[in-house]
Amino acid sequence: MFSPTEEQALAQVAEPPVRPHARVIRLHADDDVVISLDQLVSGTRIASEGVTVAGLVPPGHKMATRAIEPGAAVRRYGQIIGFASQPIRPGQHVHTHNLAMGDFTRDYAHAAESRPTPLAAGPATFQGIVRADGRVATRNYIGILTSVNCSATVARAIADHFRRDIHPEMLADFPNVDGVVALTHGAGCAVDPEGEGLAVLQRTLGGYACHPNFASVLVIGLGCETNQIPRLLATQGLTDGEHLRSFTIQDTGGTTRTIAHGIEQIKAMLPQANEVRRETVPASHLVIGLQCGGSDGYSGISANPVLGAAVDLLVRHGGTAILSETPEIYGAEHLLTRRAVTPEVGQKLVDRIQWWEQYCERNGAAMDNNPSAGNKAGGLTTVLEKSLGGIAKGGSTNLVEVYEYAQPVRAHGLVFMDTPGYDPVSATGQVAGGANMICFTTGRGSAYGCAPSPSVKLATNTALWLRQADDMDLNCGEVLDGGASIEELGAKLFQMLLDTASGKRSRSELHGYGQNEFVPWQLSVIT
Repeated sequence: MFSPTEEQALAQVAEPPVRPHARVIRLHADDDVVISLDQLVSGTRIASEGVTVAGLVPPGHKMATRAIEPGAAVRRYGQIIGFASQPIRPGQHVHTHNLAMGDFTRDYAHAAESRPTPLAAGPATFQGIVRADGRVATRNYIGILTSVNCSATVARAIADHFRRDIHPEMLADFPNVDGVVALTHGAGCAVDPEGEGLAVLQRTLGGYACHPNFASVLVIGLGCETNQIPRLLATQGLTDGEHLRSFTIQDTGGTTRTIAHGIEQIKAMLPQANEVRRETVPASHLVIGLQCGGSDGYSGISANPVLGAAVDLLVRHGGTAILSETPEIYGAEHLLTRRAVTPEVGQKLVDRIQWWEQYCERNGAAMDNNPSAGNKAGGLTTVLEKSLGGIAKGGSTNLVEVYEYAQPVRAHGLVFMDTPGYDPVSATGQVAGGANMICFTTGRGSAYGCAPSPSVKLATNTALWLRQADDMDLNCGEVLDGGASIEELGAKLFQMLLDTASGKRSRSELHGYGQNEFVPWQLSVIT
């Protein structure tokens, strides 16, 4: 026999206390699930849904609000996020154990929802750096690029000579220079010289070589690599001159001489780079790459919609936002094609989706290898669910153009660039295309920067903000906590972007992120 005290303890374990005020969010009237804001335990009554929790539902995860038969579609955001792999009862946790991918038809309805975007009454401005050719920069670096991995060590040694934390005296007389950075990579040789992979690498390097955030650039090679510097420059319409100088280790006489030569070249570039002054320019000169990494179940509810609200303001002021990560819009691309300005633009996006399907098939992969382990721990179950939350970063304006990886972005407004979902590769393509700033949402706590373009980090929830505020620039968890609306935080973020573009350092810049995160997309077969 148990004692009365023991019987009471067992009863408490068997019947968890009811929490009548546990918080959940319903995103759409047609949804089959709600999202938990608190950890839900069995027996908790969700009065707003008329449902009692059956089992444990972690914060950020989904709970069913109605019975769902096996094979039936499950909806969040009013859209399909997967199909029930077993019977799901009201109140049960919905995740990888009972929700799976499946095929379904999307209605692309190209340009059906395209609408004119009203322009803002008065243009927003920031303090930018206007180059001689009219391009506008948000930062003022000197860059060192490599044609091949073999010259990476030399490039890093040259840049390290000018590090303010190691040799502060080297840039003491050049306060207007943000720094000297070496952007190295692991490719450039043993590839098809006529193949797509080398062409993409050259396009990426070319985009960085002429990026407005670089006052001047060195390009350093080994000398015998496939990615020969003369051809690299020729394919990108670049030539050696005052602001771009190139040489190889073999021609210069080895490692020691090449490092010394590079240091002297940088010293010669510094005085002119320091002559810049910031001046008032319209926000139409901002080109912002949109990124999300370490996403969670809150990303599509808080930080991504906040970023989308800021993007809408930017577009209204004539600026440009680059939405990317093609595998992470998969299954939600129909929401973008409907907003395309023309059927042709919508079809460009569908063509890229189909390229990815074929790319995965010929490599024995699948589009639903996303989300990552961290995404799933945060509440995201399928790539469909992740995609629907991810496209919220793009706001609500028209999709005006679609670009391939690292292509120069010329259009103003919301555009799409085809990139992988892996953040460093994706953002590298965006910066190569002209992004002079990156805006990055995270729910799990990504650490990221992207020299030469500043990166602003948005936390999806307050718990992350409190845990990792050292890496975050804005807490979008206020949306979940009821402290601010999406529109209010979107306006706050837009002002933060203008301030950052004017020179205010982001958290990732203060920590020195940016050089190691340069990762061009490698498509070639390595032989």
